[in-house]
Amino acid sequence: MVLSEDNNFKLNIRRRLTLIKLLKYLKGSAIICAILAPLSMCLEVAMDLLQPTLLSKIIDTGVANGDLNYVLYIGIQMVIAAVVGLIAGSACSYFAAVASMNLGQEVRQGLFDKIQTLSFVELDKLKTSSLITRLTNDITQVQMMMNMALRMMVRAPLTAIGGIIMAYILSPKLSTIFLIAIPIITVSVLFILKKSLPLFTKVQQNIDNVNTVMRESILGVKVIKAFAIENTQKSRFIEANEELTNTSIKSQNMNLILWPMATLIMNLTVVCVLWFGGNMVNTGDLEIGKIVAFINYLLQIMGSVVMVINIMIGYSRAKASATRINEVFETETSIKEKENTKTIEDFDIEFKNVSFRYNEHSENVLENISFTAKQGETIGIIGSTGCGKSSFVNLIPRLYDVSSGEILIGKTNIKDISLSQLRENIGIVLQENILLSGTIESNIRFGNENASKEMIVDSAVNAQAYEFINNKEDKFGSEVEQRAKNLSGGQKQRLSIARTLIRNPKIFIMDDSSSALDMATEAKLQNSIKETMKDSTVIVIAQRISGVMDADKIIVMDDGKIANIGTHKELLKTSEIYRSIAVSQLGEEVLESVG
Repeated sequence: MVLSEDNNFKLNIRRRLTLIKLLKYLKGSAIICAILAPLSMCLEVAMDLLQPTLLSKIIDTGVANGDLNYVLYIGIQMVIAAVVGLIAGSACSYFAAVASMNLGQEVRQGLFDKIQTLSFVELDKLKTSSLITRLTNDITQVQMMMNMALRMMVRAPLTAIGGIIMAYILSPKLSTIFLIAIPIITVSVLFILKKSLPLFTKVQQNIDNVNTVMRESILGVKVIKAFAIENTQKSRFIEANEELTNTSIKSQNMNLILWPMATLIMNLTVVCVLWFGGNMVNTGDLEIGKIVAFINYLLQIMGSVVMVINIMIGYSRAKASATRINEVFETETSIKEKENTKTIEDFDIEFKNVSFRYNEHSENVLENISFTAKQGETIGIIGSTGCGKSSFVNLIPRLYDVSSGEILIGKTNIKDISLSQLRENIGIVLQENILLSGTIESNIRFGNENASKEMIVDSAVNAQAYEFINNKEDKFGSEVEQRAKNLSGGQKQRLSIARTLIRNPKIFIMDDSSSALDMATEAKLQNSIKETMKDSTVIVIAQRISGVMDADKIIVMDDGKIANIGTHKELLKTSEIYRSIAVSQLGEEVLESVG
């Protein structure tokens, strides 16, 4: 029980510090602005607190005695104080804006950089839609809180404390009213905020859900229309949107209770001041000007209470957002590098009893995989959909780590090789061909930023992409639209292959990346890759027999295991799975070649 309470205490402390942790991203000139902003606000508050006292002097001395010169003298002081306060307030707003914007920029950059370091395991867990929300909405909330903190969090306490002191100087007796009013508001604010904080956390989660549905609807619009499930997807979005709206309303309603409560207490306090102050004027214990000044200080104090309410609302939102941001920062990647890494000497690949599952709760996707691929060999991998082919090759560049066993490159465990060296020597054409908006040239150059024009052309020729590129009006300068909507499936595949070939990798992996090509183009591509990648270890995953039949070694996968290994002719004789695939795709005559 004691241990549980201790853990809860530490958790609460950690949550309270969640916003403070992000302050380390205040850098350079932003730090100076973060210091100057509250200093400027102190000057503005001092000028504001001076005004009621000067006004009371005008009423009690200047007006009461009919001294116009005194009125003008004090009036000039009030104008000067107002101008100084205006300049100081404007300066504070400027410095606060600069500091908060820079903080948002640095946190956003830091979060983006952190996401790049995470493995696929962590990315799958955190989800794309949630990461987008954290990079946008959550950082905006923190940014707004920083801006508010540099202005209101300085102004509110200074105004309240200064107002109470000035009011006490005017009339210690009348100031006792504050002893009742301020505690009531404080307790009310704390109680309501305790109830509203979980709701703000839920609001951010609901934003994630809306983003998820919206992202799926946009990216999968073709599938949705093809299957005529627009109404189903619309219902999903309506449900997620309504849940977000209802939670937002609940969170706002909790805080809206504060406004009439604060207004009521403020009005009652003013009435009390007028009542008791009026009696003190009648008895000669207090002057009218001081009553006016006292009410002004009262309004400033109550105004600061309203600011505190706004701060607390903003803090509740920002705290929930900061927690989510820090969750990403505190996420440790499961794929880690050793301090002392080894250098790759050759590029033979060996799998030793490799098993793999995506997480501890899932079943093995791969089980007891063992094989060897010599440098310069072409390895074909074939099998039914879902048999683990893609998972197989994702392990080589350490997009995921093996659950058991080990993978060796040049007799060195890939875990002993630096990630940069490992991935620099591996070129992988993924099953999903993702091209970036820009030009054809910029997409190919993405594989090698220092590539010459000649290298770009050569990679396009080798990838069988040069012909269609050359037929375009702007050739290599032709635009690639978002998600490459203006290119066919085969064109996207060939550009992805060209982008990988230009890296001249020592290990070249194609994950079913020629499926959209016709047989003739695929055959040309295979011959080209065989020639250009003759010194590299080539791994080809394919659904079609034609894509792997010329490989030096073919691995037949079945339900996450290696069913057979051999050449095309050997497998036609020894592997029932391979033979059935070959017959279904090439016909019975394929068996005649082996007798």
